[in-house]
Amino acid sequence: MTDQLVRVYLSATVPMLTRLPEHGLAATQAHAVTPMLREWYAEGDEEELEYVAFTRAAQDALQLLHHDPAAPRRRVVVSADLPASALGRGDGELGSSLVELRGVVAANAVAALHVDGVDAVPDVTAAAKVVMEALAGDPDAQFTVDGVEDHELEWYDPSELELLLRDAADQG
Repeated sequence: MTDQLVRVYLSATVPMLTRLPEHGLAATQAHAVTPMLREWYAEGDEEELEYVAFTRAAQDALQLLHHDPAAPRRRVVVSADLPASALGRGDGELGSSLVELRGVVAANAVAALHVDGVDAVPDVTAAAKVVMEALAGDPDAQFTVDGVEDHELEWYDPSELELLLRDAADQG
């Protein structure tokens, strides 16, 4: 019997993508459609649930940017298909999409790359500066973070990684 594949969404930064081909993505957690998410959004269809998990990964990418001030100010989400056995339980909280990862995510597991366009850089820059305050409950900071949601991440096929990295380096 084969292990069922699960689509997961990993928060990342552009520098993390540079290591992807040779080293994969070393992350301890990702977002996915979990039983707890399904229970919370009982009326949501599969596409809506996937979007929630994806959006949460994009939000978490702001925290990575906050902690890596040298990284280009673009949120990055990596969509990957992993065997269910590669995932551990998340936090178990109702509505949670978090899952634990049991190892490095190899480049051949990547289904798509999602990165902010250059037009999002000013809003992402502002949000990355205040994301920790927003998490602590500051309503003004949350307003700034929420403003990033107006930007849809651009989609790239994994074969376009080199082009994406070149563009991100050129445009900041």
